[in-house]
Amino acid sequence: MLMRYSENQFTNNFYNTIGVDFKTKTVTIGEHNVKLQIWDTAGQDRFRTITCSYYRGAQGIIIVYDITDRESFENVKTWIAEIDKYASESVNRMLVGNKADITERREVSYEEGLELSRQYQFPFYETSAKSSINVEAAFTHITKNILNREIHNSKAVVRKTSNMRLQTRQQQQQQEKKKQEDLCC
Repeated sequence: MLMRYSENQFTNNFYNTIGVDFKTKTVTIGEHNVKLQIWDTAGQDRFRTITCSYYRGAQGIIIVYDITDRESFENVKTWIAEIDKYASESVNRMLVGNKADITERREVSYEEGLELSRQYQFPFYETSAKSSINVEAAFTHITKNILNREIHNSKAVVRKTSNMRLQTRQQQQQQEKKKQEDLCC
């Protein structure tokens, strides 16, 4: 999902995330340009000590399971418990079932994913990184939720302690103009 969202690419050469993968993407939500720092942490037990440290300071967490792998779905509650332990109480969360394009190998029904998301009161999407189904929609949804919370809670445009930087287009243009002026002389 990370590569599909950040670079609009997909590769059939499957690889497990080893510890953590990282991408950035700047998106526009309303009048705000939002620079996202997206960390893909592995769900495997052997990387647990590494990945738990990334929960601290996170503003949004997308919990992804594979709809063709029952075991990954059964791990969701464990991952949520880790998030509860290490992340901020106010972190935005979302549940995503990936590989929605592989219906013939489905082991987890849409209804099961939806029910679990309702139990935790998380937004829910089924996505396909391969065919790009709902990937943009899921990331946009959580980004809007984070942005709305940041604006509402802090009333600040830029928060130094966060991984997300919020600026209006006008502020960004002023900043770019100042950089140009600084380079000029």
